[in-house]
Amino acid sequence: MIFATAGHVDHGKTTLIKAITGVNTAHLPEEKKRGMTIDLGYAYWPQPDGSSIGFIDVPGHEKFLGNMLAGVGGINHALLVVACDDGVMAQTREHLAILRLAGCQCVTAVLTKADRVDEQRVTEVALDVEAELHRQGWFDTPLFITAANEGRSIPELQTYLQQLHQKTADHQNQQQRFRLAIDRVFHVKGVGIVVTGTALAGKVALNEPLWLTGADSVVRVRGIHRQNQQSEFAQAGDRVALNLAGDIDKTNITRGDWLLSEKPFAAATRVIVELTCDSVIKHWQPVHLYHGASHITGRVSLLTEQGKAPLLAELILDTPLWLVDDDRLILRDISARETLASARVIRLVSPRRGKRQPEFIEWLRSLCAAKDELSHLKLQLPNGELDLNGYGWSRQLTSYALENLLSQVELVRVGNLALSAFKAQVAKERLVQILEDFHEVHSDQIGVSKARLKRMALPTMSESLVFKLINELLIDERIKQTRGWLHMPQHGLVFDREQQQIWQQVSGLFPRADSWWVRDLAAETKHDEGVLRSVMKKAAQMGLVTAIVRDRYYSREQIEQFAELILHYCIEKGAITAADFRNELGVGRKLAIQILEFFDKSGFTRRKGDEHFLRDKDIFIE
Repeated sequence: MIFATAGHVDHGKTTLIKAITGVNTAHLPEEKKRGMTIDLGYAYWPQPDGSSIGFIDVPGHEKFLGNMLAGVGGINHALLVVACDDGVMAQTREHLAILRLAGCQCVTAVLTKADRVDEQRVTEVALDVEAELHRQGWFDTPLFITAANEGRSIPELQTYLQQLHQKTADHQNQQQRFRLAIDRVFHVKGVGIVVTGTALAGKVALNEPLWLTGADSVVRVRGIHRQNQQSEFAQAGDRVALNLAGDIDKTNITRGDWLLSEKPFAAATRVIVELTCDSVIKHWQPVHLYHGASHITGRVSLLTEQGKAPLLAELILDTPLWLVDDDRLILRDISARETLASARVIRLVSPRRGKRQPEFIEWLRSLCAAKDELSHLKLQLPNGELDLNGYGWSRQLTSYALENLLSQVELVRVGNLALSAFKAQVAKERLVQILEDFHEVHSDQIGVSKARLKRMALPTMSESLVFKLINELLIDERIKQTRGWLHMPQHGLVFDREQQQIWQQVSGLFPRADSWWVRDLAAETKHDEGVLRSVMKKAAQMGLVTAIVRDRYYSREQIEQFAELILHYCIEKGAITAADFRNELGVGRKLAIQILEFFDKSGFTRRKGDEHFLRDKDIFIE
């Protein structure tokens, strides 16, 4: 278990820890010279069962509040230290406010320097401390009156802390991915680079790989000390020192960097948060932001009005941070003199538009109220396809936890993408409807390619998901596929007797190097032009011929030869132009353009400027 101190400067935090543990946490020469904590100090108290109780000694001076904030991150129990001679002071209140805003659940009050005042003063200070604790939301807080120089009440405090240590349950974040915010880095001769921090979540073991954000690379855990004891592993709630191996240098690592079990998805620059305010925050107010061991600046863009709960805002970060859902940031005014609020991360990505629309705000309120992972997931699914990599990162779910969660809902999945069963059904109906509409407009064409149907029906959805939905429609026989073309089952694929007789006469005229116009075929075969037009449309639906423009047909074999020519030309040259195609075929420029435009529309090629690039060869090339 780890305890952090809190309290005004010179109220005896370091002396108290030394009395409890026998360790002087002042490690900097300037701290020893000035008798004041400047940076974070650490002490460990070995226990009879082989475990150890850790203490983080934070500076009390306002100038070093940033260091204090780095020390209390992820700590669930704090020792509020108040000197009996001074009583409750400015930093006492601010440190207590920071603990509350940071989500610290438990506080124990310790009055120090009781030997310097009379009993009446001790009683007064005790009442003031209790009143301040009540005001900030802590009730029935244990309180100890000590005098470290005399050892007064130190044994009782030690016994109390040991009892808390023995009762400590598993950390609530132990089932998440491993995360450690680095607050110190140094080089040990003969050992190498060592970093320290508090494990905020998850578990790590010897020789496991971790991602180091500062170096943007993988490192290996060569050694572990948890609570100042050599160990095979470390887990959430531990004070940890890790000996790292890898292609890194001490200069690559600074306070505020992270060690993570997996490569992070993306650093956050604009996030949506729920604010808990101690002071009124104005729209677009510049602030100091503290997260983990990082300290940056940014701005607050309010999304809802003050006084309405929850108070929602967008944080615009001047420096990207490695944030995840439910992380807490502390906000201070831009002069760094006043603690304003805490911000709980609700969404790692803020939309460019519509963030103040009532529907979106109501959805954000539902996210704020979600108490478990299943409820949170069910709120995400109606938005459409879900990137499981991004979702797993934002929720810090292990692979096992993510799979277990996904098994509780009906989904369509392709790789790292997921779509709710309801949204998938809506998308399928859209695909079918668009295909039916296509047949009404282009009755002389057999159908469309998968890629083209995707662009027409679901242009913003991932291709892999759409293709899976199309394949399911094919399996269910709601649509059919003929030689790569998608079409409706009822799309006419059979000649009647009269049409069959006409087609037998017409088919002998195909293939040939040139195309046939319907009017020329009618003149050649002595059939009515309208009747022949119907036969050719049916033949196109059956895939026997292809209309490159209305009423102008090539045989299927000729179209496949054109496709082969384009394929080989694009493979060799990268792209083909109308001039290239005209020269290869020996036809006029107008006809070359018509043929190439047909291949563009079908999805076989894509035009960019004067060039046509290969897009989906599977449409015509088997």
